[in-house]
Amino acid sequence: MSLERKIIASTNIYYGWIIVAIGLISMAFWFGIRSSFSIFYVALLEDYPWSRSEAAGVQSMALITYTILAPLVGGLIDRFGPRRIIGLGILLLSVGLMLCGSVKSLHQFYFLYGVLMAAGITCISIVSYSAIIAHWFEKKRGLASGIAVSGMGLGTFLLVPISQHFIALWGWRLTFVVLGVLVLIILLPLNIILLRHKPQELGLRPDGLKKVEPPSARGVTEENSTWSETDWTIKKALRTRRFWTLLMFPFLAVIGVYIVLVHHVKFLVDIGIDKMTAALIFALAGFISTFFRIFWGWLSDRIGREKTYTIGILCICIGVGSLLLLDFLEERSFIYSFFIFFGIGWGVTAPMFMSVAADLFKGKVFGLIYGFVEGAIGIGGAFGAWVGGYIFDKTMSYQWSFVLAIIVFILSCLFIWLAAPRKIHKNEI
Repeated sequence: MSLERKIIASTNIYYGWIIVAIGLISMAFWFGIRSSFSIFYVALLEDYPWSRSEAAGVQSMALITYTILAPLVGGLIDRFGPRRIIGLGILLLSVGLMLCGSVKSLHQFYFLYGVLMAAGITCISIVSYSAIIAHWFEKKRGLASGIAVSGMGLGTFLLVPISQHFIALWGWRLTFVVLGVLVLIILLPLNIILLRHKPQELGLRPDGLKKVEPPSARGVTEENSTWSETDWTIKKALRTRRFWTLLMFPFLAVIGVYIVLVHHVKFLVDIGIDKMTAALIFALAGFISTFFRIFWGWLSDRIGREKTYTIGILCICIGVGSLLLLDFLEERSFIYSFFIFFGIGWGVTAPMFMSVAADLFKGKVFGLIYGFVEGAIGIGGAFGAWVGGYIFDKTMSYQWSFVLAIIVFILSCLFIWLAAPRKIHKNEI
């Protein structure tokens, strides 16, 4: 009997939840490492005479690499399954991180972090696990997605302060090496041994159902059944309005997210917050987002993706607005409203990105289609990371950067309503 079947027989747990747990742990490393860039960013600026936009551009380069490779990774998972692709990515990520410890120039950093490490980290990102989880869940897709991406907040909560602590003890070079070793010894065996692409590989059905319910039992209407039953290809998707609105709502949201993620630690340090406290504030926002990613996913299965996302975006705008008020009024109490509301609102993003895409375009090539979504997210993140530093270099202030973040969050909310997943998702449940 295989290990997977032993787990099923001994626990009576639907194996899809094991897949979700693997996704949670892997995405904790993915986003924890990515978020920790803001900690390394401060340390590197102290050691090298780079401008803020030049140094932040390394994160932008990493996101450009992610943008290019995300559709390829999704397509390769569709074709070859996840274990080969994710296993190779883990090896690249580990080597890239360890080599970052030897960086001596900005060009080296751009290549080692922005290209090599970024190529590996793409394989343990949301694009890989979205391509898998979409096949394992339908009725509980929002909840499953929320639990999996809660790893993003957990990774931020753990790896950001740990990175700061290690940098204070050993320096940023050895900290990069330690992160690379942790990735190798934890993620590689977990994904190679336990990960499976689809429930059918184990003789199971989505959500653990014993039999497929007829269309009438799922509430499919004649009006929308054609869309739900379409065998989507990338060419078919590209010809629809929904595909482009699907790309736009995460693209805009991530511009705002990365303006804040990359630059708020430096902003806090600039106004007199010590580095460890600034790192802990970031970690607390990530910790709060961990629980709210699950909550928003669960809520969206009940009241709809659009309503859920709108409430979450309102919260994140309050959080970013708190940074503006902190800058204007110099009242430290706004730090609390920042990390609370930013964490709550940040939690709504990834579960809705995954769930809306799967609601609209789940099929044989969903990995490839979602790869394009993540490509748009990568472009948005790269632009957000760079533009925050550029605006500061020109104005010597982050105020207009935070204003821009609020504007793109509001525009993002408009586009999820235009994508209208509510008209499709109701047919699957």
